[in-house]
Amino acid sequence: MSRQHTSVRSYGVLIDTNRIALVRSSNPRHTPALWWLPGGGIKFAENPRDALFREFKEETGLEIRDPLLLDVTSDVRTRDNGDQSHSVRIIFTVDLAGGELRDEIHGTTDHAAWFGLDELANLNVAEYARDAIALAQLK
Repeated sequence: MSRQHTSVRSYGVLIDTNRIALVRSSNPRHTPALWWLPGGGIKFAENPRDALFREFKEETGLEIRDPLLLDVTSDVRTRDNGDQSHSVRIIFTVDLAGGELRDEIHGTTDHAAWFGLDELANLNVAEYARDAIALAQLK
């Protein structure tokens, strides 16, 4: 019998001087490597903005400020075992406040990097992230 699961996550689009901070999935099944926005799961009773600050720091070492709601997305995927996963993503634009870019240790990501906006066409970027980056560039 298949199961259904919903997760709600906060992500940030950090564009700083024509470059963007992205994180790489640590899941080895993503070939080529899959890049997405820094962020992640919201803990029970946690404010989405608080989760954003926490997750961004955990995954990148960077401190952010001024989160502005950019978009809310939702999709359902069926896993190999038949289970269904419903992802709700709350996406913010953020500004850089400080810190040094570094990789997350033992997490869902294994590398954090700056990329020029002109480099994105050559990267395997998650669809939700690519859409959010395009929307942020329109603002």
